[in-house]
Amino acid sequence: MNRVEEKVALVTGGRRGLGRAIAIMLAKEGAKVVITDRKEEGSKDVLKAIKATGNEGIFLLHDVREEEEWKRVIDETVSRFGKLDILVNNAGVGAGKNIEDVTLDEWRWVMSINLDGVFLGTKYAIEAMKKTGGGSIINMSSIEGIVGDARMAAYDTSKGGLRTLSKSAALHCAKRGYNIRINTVHPGFIDTAMVRGFLKAQAKDGDVTAARKALEALHPIGHLGEPDDVAYAVLYLASDESKFATGSELVVDGGYTAE
Repeated sequence: MNRVEEKVALVTGGRRGLGRAIAIMLAKEGAKVVITDRKEEGSKDVLKAIKATGNEGIFLLHDVREEEEWKRVIDETVSRFGKLDILVNNAGVGAGKNIEDVTLDEWRWVMSINLDGVFLGTKYAIEAMKKTGGGSIINMSSIEGIVGDARMAAYDTSKGGLRTLSKSAALHCAKRGYNIRINTVHPGFIDTAMVRGFLKAQAKDGDVTAARKALEALHPIGHLGEPDDVAYAVLYLASDESKFATGSELVVDGGYTAE
């Protein structure tokens, strides 16, 4: 318990799925948590769960594509809680299309959220954290940032770019002595609304059950992951337990990329 006690965390895409699990996990372990999202729906339930842990949480509307919104959200976080210790760049989208089928507009939409949003968040979190002694930035990549999937050209590219962006920023912070660590988490397929939507789109003749079994079979452990599997990985990187980890990748994928 209290692995991130007295720390202040900001989690983007925090109203559902992985973001929700991460926000609640950090609160359980002692952090004050700011959750952000471009929609408010579901945020009250997350805040209720955070309050039940005995810690504070607030919700801010936030479009991660917009530079001025990043400045506002970080300013509001620091104004409310005095600092920013942890940033989890979790907000993300997918377009389940191959290189021939994906349109330029779809490509740009995925990049604007998955890559531009992480760039902006990382940039402005560094600015805030270096003023108060450092922090930890955790950028949510994917197994698709390590290996390719023929069905997901734009998503794969965004997650691969995020991976190397994080390494570059981590080296910059380390060599400047900022005491800011930057790492990536690479989940396999996790049982979330996004993955269920992906399965529905991929199902042949509407057979989602068969599509799920086929996806599970790609993970040697034999099943999809749960949101808390990823939240525990984020907790480690957010805590001082990982003080020697920067520019690294934490893969949580049931063995998917080991084969």
